[in-house]
Amino acid sequence: MKPAKDSLSLHDAAQHLASEPDFQHEIEVALAHAIEHGELHANVKRWATEQWEGKQLPGNINRLETFIERSALDAWLQRRQPA
Repeated sequence: MKPAKDSLSLHDAAQHLASEPDFQHEIEVALAHAIEHGELHANVKRWATEQWEGKQLPGNINRLETFIERSALDAWLQRRQPA
């Protein structure tokens, strides 16, 4: 799967959003949760249980091979901001 030019992997998106490295996994989980609940569109790739790498995410989402378009990420972030 080749990502669109303006896409980020879930991992890269979390790195971009994390204010500190300690929060990166927490943000990865939030992004995966949003993807699983239809709140954030992504091109998803899932791990088989025996292939797992790193800390597990909801839905066995592969953080390195799941891609989010920058515009979808920006829209999701905008919806999460308090009015």
